[in-house]
Amino acid sequence: MLREIRELGFDWAELSHGIRISLLPGILEAVDAGEMKISSLHNFCPLPMGVMHAAPNIFQFSSPDERERDRAYRHSMKTIETAARLKAPAVVLHMGSIEMKEYTDRLIEMVGEKKRETSKYASLCEDMTKKRDKKKDEFVQRSSEMLDRLVIEAELRGLKLGVENREALEEIPLESDFPFLMREFDRPGVGYWHDTGHAQIKENLGFINHVIHLNSLASRLIGMHVHDVSFPGRDHCAPGSGMIDFAALKPMIKPDTIKVFELSPRLSVDEVKRGIAHIKSLWGDE
Repeated sequence: MLREIRELGFDWAELSHGIRISLLPGILEAVDAGEMKISSLHNFCPLPMGVMHAAPNIFQFSSPDERERDRAYRHSMKTIETAARLKAPAVVLHMGSIEMKEYTDRLIEMVGEKKRETSKYASLCEDMTKKRDKKKDEFVQRSSEMLDRLVIEAELRGLKLGVENREALEEIPLESDFPFLMREFDRPGVGYWHDTGHAQIKENLGFINHVIHLNSLASRLIGMHVHDVSFPGRDHCAPGSGMIDFAALKPMIKPDTIKVFELSPRLSVDEVKRGIAHIKSLWGDE
């Protein structure tokens, strides 16, 4: 796996939430041999025992179930310990979700049907926002308490935790809450992890402006998942094949920003190479 990534021209790779524990010995061997460096791990990594597919939301920080939160903490600690062992500087976190009716897929479907300007769409958004705001506080509180525990462990190991923006409207942090979270956790071990696809989907739904959102958090930016979006909501496309204006994002990206191509396995090698070339033509080789 790592050799294939290296053959595409990369010296660094992110280990995502689909890495089985059986793969770790080979990964450790490759890293120790200098064949590849690890830029980041995406929680939960390795996969919890018994879980057979990528499942970053299987144990949620925000869950009302204390046992689930305990599992989330234990498996997050395994991710943090693995990151330290691999000398990866960052861990990407999902913070949980608000338990409520899901609206996101229906709204994406309506945008695809060119119904974003209809009264029905506006009514659904208003309904979602009211229910979300009414319920969110307890879920946000539990999520923040978990981050408070994890950041202590991350900082002891010299790691940064990147809180990722999410594509679903029911997931937290809400975009409007990110500035408050960053002020609450104004410390070296916590920062913002930007996902270009998720932000573009939220813009397509009418909830944010992608560029303004990233700019508002640029001073806390640790890293980003780079992929494009085919309108209205299919992400993990090769950069340049979709609708994201990557040139407009360049001013917010620093030389030390971790940049991870998070691409669909459906893509061909040629499509991946074209996507990489597109980003390098706009952002340079850093």
